[in-house]
Amino acid sequence: QVHLVESGGGLVQAGGSLRLSCAASGRTFSSYTMAWFRQAPGKEREFVAAIRSDGTTYLANSVKGRFTISRDNAKTTVYLQMNSLKPEETAVYYCAVDSSRYYSSSAYHTALGSYDYWGQGTQVTVSS
Repeated sequence: QVHLVESGGGLVQAGGSLRLSCAASGRTFSSYTMAWFRQAPGKEREFVAAIRSDGTTYLANSVKGRFTISRDNAKTTVYLQMNSLKPEETAVYYCAVDSSRYYSSSAYHTALGSYDYWGQGTQVTVSS
């Protein structure tokens, strides 16, 4: 079992910033690929960002230049810094874990099905 506890969501005006945090259990946290997905009302869950245990990062094209994913292995926590937020990015943001310790292509690391554990989600609302 891997338990994920997310925080940092809330209400922000367009153009503002938020930093999401996801604290994970597990002694092998440093071996996991961590990711963020989001799901807006009526839409499918979509990839936002991922970071491998070797530090390689992946970002959705829509957030490149504005979002940054990072991890602190000592705190077993992954972060998503979100800048210049847009109203259309209002969604529930989910933290996810791939515990397979498997490295592959960007297609693998951005796929929802690659992840084993999920947080409860945190609401991000961007007002216009």
